[in-house]
Amino acid sequence: MPIRIATAPVSWGVMEVEGWARQKSYGDVLDEMVRAGFAGTELGPYGFLPTDPAPLKSELERRGLALLGAFVPLPLARGEGFDTAMTVARLLADRGAPFLVLADEMNAARMAVAGSAAPADGMNDAQWKRAVDLLSRISAAAHKLGLRPVFHHHAGTYVETPAEVERLLAATDLGLCLDTGHFFYGGGDPVSLAHRHADRIGHLHLKDVRSEALEEVRHRKIPYLEAIRRGVFCELGQGAVDLPGVLRELEAAGFDGWGVFEQDVDPTQPGADPFASAARSREYLRSLGL
Repeated sequence: MPIRIATAPVSWGVMEVEGWARQKSYGDVLDEMVRAGFAGTELGPYGFLPTDPAPLKSELERRGLALLGAFVPLPLARGEGFDTAMTVARLLADRGAPFLVLADEMNAARMAVAGSAAPADGMNDAQWKRAVDLLSRISAAAHKLGLRPVFHHHAGTYVETPAEVERLLAATDLGLCLDTGHFFYGGGDPVSLAHRHADRIGHLHLKDVRSEALEEVRHRKIPYLEAIRRGVFCELGQGAVDLPGVLRELEAAGFDGWGVFEQDVDPTQPGADPFASAARSREYLRSLGL
């Protein structure tokens, strides 16, 4: 089965960041997802879409959108957030969504060095142990609900760089949500990662990065959220990420899941048009046969 294509509210500027501007209602966002040609969505920040299962089902089904899962950021260094993750997991399980997408939450220290983090900026061994213990507990509980837990590495967090991703994979049995843009942002080659760890990749986020913008971020130490406002992420096919290469590796390995288009964006910035960008990115994916 070919990779199916979805998107997420983050491509409309709906982020798990307090005070980040949201310009559209969830109904408008869902309608634009459909108009842009997407077949599914992730939940977005808990509370953006309805959290009552019945209205959530109604809103998605009447638009023909599948619910894939939810991105759940947690303070891993403190080993906290089990109840938060389970609240989201129960809603997903009720709606038959397949994935619980776990991540570390962004923090000020790592956002300040995102894209150029050094080993000294990471978690210590005690913090890693707390993180792994928490993720293992959540993973076991999610499996009992019928969900597939996967881990999303993310810029501005303690699991961003290739070395941190490798440590996470070695320390847990979690599947990986490969985010092509975030891995590139963190200094990695997503094609190489897809080749080496195809058996661990259960979910895919398709994101592209402007290399010249990322070079400026690294040179000037521009914090992560400011980098988003400056447009470091771009429409698919317009940046430096080798998306066809990633897709070739995954398809050769038999990956037949979902690819989720994401373009982290601040919709209040001049010229930002999330719907138009999403539609063009969807058209790019069609040009790749998806």
